[in-house]
Amino acid sequence: MARLNPIGLESLDAQAAEAFERAEAAGRDTTQQRILAHRQDMFDRYFAFYRRAHEEGVVEPELKELVRLKIARLNDCFT
Repeated sequence: MARLNPIGLESLDAQAAEAFERAEAAGRDTTQQRILAHRQDMFDRYFAFYRRAHEEGVVEPELKELVRLKIARLNDCFT
């Protein structure tokens, strides 16, 4: 089984490293995102999509996050 190690913060650009440091300080796991960072093009596109989907629109981001967590819990997915 192939495995990728998460990219170290020192290998990321300053903006991404700062965002990961904030997320980790808030207690979030950034492993998936740091693995995706192996492909900078995919990383950039994913977060461009995710930011718009999460931060824009009629529904507040906090409610979107609660719904996401509830769906994960109903599907026995521990995120």
